[in-house]
Amino acid sequence: MVLFGFISAITSRLTAYRNYRRTLQALSALDDRELSDLGIFRGRIEEIARGAAR
Repeated sequence: MVLFGFISAITSRLTAYRNYRRTLQALSALDDRELSDLGIFRGRIEEIARGAAR
């Protein structure tokens, strides 16, 4: 049971990290006008990506 919990925790963290990287890359690829249309400032991209990883 301990091993299953360990594997589950690692899987969850890897999934969260992938979501973070995917969101960070997608938002970083947008220009300032596209970000503005979404109501996002470039300086908040990392914060938003961290939120997507939760």
